[in-house]
Amino acid sequence: MAHQASAVRTARLGRAIGPEPTAVSGVVLLLPGGEVVSGRRPSPMMANVSVRALGRRLARAGRDEGLATHVVHYRYRGWNGSEAHLAGDASWAADEAVRRYGDVPVCLAGIDMGGRAALHSGGHEAVNSVLAMAPWLPEEDVAAPPEPVKQLAGRRVLIVHGTNDQRTDPELSFRFAQRAKKANRDVCRFEVHSDGHALNQHREEVHALAEDFVMGSLFGRAYSRPVEDALAAPPPLGLRMPLAAGFGRSLRR
Repeated sequence: MAHQASAVRTARLGRAIGPEPTAVSGVVLLLPGGEVVSGRRPSPMMANVSVRALGRRLARAGRDEGLATHVVHYRYRGWNGSEAHLAGDASWAADEAVRRYGDVPVCLAGIDMGGRAALHSGGHEAVNSVLAMAPWLPEEDVAAPPEPVKQLAGRRVLIVHGTNDQRTDPELSFRFAQRAKKANRDVCRFEVHSDGHALNQHREEVHALAEDFVMGSLFGRAYSRPVEDALAAPPPLGLRMPLAAGFGRSLRR
């Protein structure tokens, strides 16, 4: 009997969150967290838990603008060293968005290891903005090349990190943002004081900030004053911008 080849794993886009617009004019690709090394298949349930609440908010906010919002389902749970599987799947998802919707701007929005994937794949020609929430970034090692930043030139980039994050070191995302700011002035970073990795303590403010950034980047809405100030401020001010309690309550919906 001939040996049956194992099926090739492929990434996929989840069903659009909320009613899919008849005319799509912008896309958000939601990149869930992952592991450093793992050849296992991701759990769709875990992917949904980590990003769907944000996806629902963005889908509502962008419904009238023609926003399509999808969760990216990875081939593997792990980044897996030089294979960078999650970054490859993020790039594939951007290609798929172009195939489905044509020449529309794409925002990569990632959490944890998905934040690293979003930053890593931000150079895709369809991507105009990157949102990285509590991104997992590797420890700096003189024997290894640093995380790349030049691919982010020409994109709007927002990093959000809790100061009490025990899983992903907020100082590493600050250092990354410092390097990225030298290659691209349109980089800002907000610190969520006293919040942990999941950013649950100030979830409403974090999601309001994400909405403000994504709608402004994809559709040209005016950014809120704090986001404008963070993008314009020189380092380190615009890279250690505190997220104010109650952010978003006075913003126009």
